[in-house]
Amino acid sequence: MHRCLTKAVIADGDQVRVGPKWITARRGRLKLYSDRLECGDWRIAYEDIREAVLSSFRSPLLRIPGYVLMVRTDHLTFHFGLNGWRYWKGELPFPVTRQDAKLKFSPISLLARAGLLGYAIYLVWNWIAAR
Repeated sequence: MHRCLTKAVIADGDQVRVGPKWITARRGRLKLYSDRLECGDWRIAYEDIREAVLSSFRSPLLRIPGYVLMVRTDHLTFHFGLNGWRYWKGELPFPVTRQDAKLKFSPISLLARAGLLGYAIYLVWNWIAAR
């Protein structure tokens, strides 16, 4: 029915955030069939889905649209990071709750970004000072 590139993690709680879980996330293709989702060796039958939430957001800086699809089964909770394709605005082959969300940053992500910004400022300062 549909396939797209994704980053995916298995984790409890809210994963609509930039953080260390997503750094080591599985990268691959999310495939939607008439009866199941597949991502690598993960196979989730629609009948096993207890809850599905599709969170839509825009990235804070560039305002790029994206989605995080959370799929909870009896044993695991999967989170799929998805690009802002129009497909996700239409009907899906399984029941899903849609919500608007804000992309959050973990403390580690904020610290890494501050470090990169500081380093960029340092490089510019040295470049200006050398002139």
